[in-house]
Amino acid sequence: MNTMALIVKFVTCLVAYAVALDLFFNATWVDIVWFSVLMTIVSYLGDRMLLSRIGNKNALIGDFILSYMVVWIFGSVLLDNYMQIAWGSIISAIIITIGEFFVHRMLHSPRQESSLKKNAVPDRLAYGMEMSEEQEPLKKK
Repeated sequence: MNTMALIVKFVTCLVAYAVALDLFFNATWVDIVWFSVLMTIVSYLGDRMLLSRIGNKNALIGDFILSYMVVWIFGSVLLDNYMQIAWGSIISAIIITIGEFFVHRMLHSPRQESSLKKNAVPDRLAYGMEMSEEQEPLKKK
């Protein structure tokens, strides 16, 4: 587990939600911290599973959509005004996406990849086809 990436993710989410949610409506710090914890956990699990498969650009797009949807869905449940939720969602998604760019660089650092390759199973198994001739062919009479 990469704890530095988790810390950066959490602080980025905390700042983004503090700016976006506290700027547009009076969200409590409890709401902001819970939004940050939820987004940190979901985004970290998504990055660990998908980042190496889909690439950095697509993962950033996914993080933007995820953070936008988290604020939009849970904001509509907890808060009142849809226009405020829309602007809060956009601002927080932009801030989180900028932070995720640096987190993805941390997760794909050469030091991290070299330590993973030492202990990991290779992507393709090395099967080879063996061919030979019979030593004692059967004689047909």
